[in-house]
Amino acid sequence: MTQAVRHDSMRARNLEVVLGEVSRGGPLTRAAVAERTGLTKSTVSKLVGDLVDAGILAESGLTRAGERGRPGVEVVLSGNRVASLGLEINVGYLAVCLLDLAGEVRLTLRLARDNRGSAPDEVLAELQVLAAEALDEADRLGFTLAGAGLAVSGPVGDGLLLSAPHLGWQDVRPGEMLDLPVPVELDNEANFAALGEVWFGAGELDFLYVSGEVGIGAGLVLDGALFRGAHGLAGELGHVVVSPDGPPCRCGGRGCLEAYAGQEALLAAAGGPATIADLVALVKGGDQRAELACAEAGRALGLALASAVNLLDLDRIVLGGIFAPLFGWLSGPAEQILRERLGRLRGSVPTVTSSRLGASAATLGAAGRVVHRVIAEPGPFLAAHREAREA
Repeated sequence: MTQAVRHDSMRARNLEVVLGEVSRGGPLTRAAVAERTGLTKSTVSKLVGDLVDAGILAESGLTRAGERGRPGVEVVLSGNRVASLGLEINVGYLAVCLLDLAGEVRLTLRLARDNRGSAPDEVLAELQVLAAEALDEADRLGFTLAGAGLAVSGPVGDGLLLSAPHLGWQDVRPGEMLDLPVPVELDNEANFAALGEVWFGAGELDFLYVSGEVGIGAGLVLDGALFRGAHGLAGELGHVVVSPDGPPCRCGGRGCLEAYAGQEALLAAAGGPATIADLVALVKGGDQRAELACAEAGRALGLALASAVNLLDLDRIVLGGIFAPLFGWLSGPAEQILRERLGRLRGSVPTVTSSRLGASAATLGAAGRVVHRVIAEPGPFLAAHREAREA
């Protein structure tokens, strides 16, 4: 029994090593994998065969000269048989994406919907319809679903959405309310968006991702990994106080960042355009009230970010959500405040950039977490694949 446990553990570790080498440096022949990992060629051949059989790796069809001139067939991550779902419940929309193991988006769905005041089961029923459409597409393409991630607008702990004030929800388990063939991992929208930025955006490994929506959240990435805090609640940037005597906030305080730079606050200050796209059109057209609203929001954002930088010693900040399309009008005032507050102390200020992913960041991060977990630890997926085939 002890030997069996050791063998299974060693095999799982070797699978991780082989798959990690191909995902980082592929395409590679089996001989090249053996040389890079130090494993025997027969061991590599067996492990690669199992990974190909499960649809995680695929033979590229290309050959490369090998030992003694014998060609070896190269293997790569397969994008044709394994996929994951990324889902999002935001205040103003629902979204789903289907992502294959090679990181290609196969389907995106988005439904504009005002979810404020809607009962959880009502919203989840709408999301279920989108998910079912994505599952049908996965079946049509011949994919095995490896898992799903659900992004929500609020702090999360152990699958529980603790509070979503803008939705009016508290202590809800939305992942368990979906009827999907795989487990659903729940996390805060800003956390998933930050991971999406790591894997599909600029690829930076240390930064603060700031998500502007009706509320404002943040995801802190350190050395490529998400920092969650002691209770998984890190990143509530929207309730950093930027003016103690400022306007009231939904949280019960006054002068929070959200009261200046949240979506509703921005639209109201700009004179009431219906959408962020309308606000962008106004500032592009030189509307002074809209420009002033963006400048004020940018300055408030700069104050909150200066506090975060002083605390965390950050070198890079990425603005996402509604802040991405408004970046050209928000970033200047924000950076001016950062220079005033930090320049003398630090000698430099963080680089502030716009997210490359826009509104897709959270669903990409949610689906990407599943994909990266399969690549980092393929053993459980292979075991499930084997059980399904034998059933």
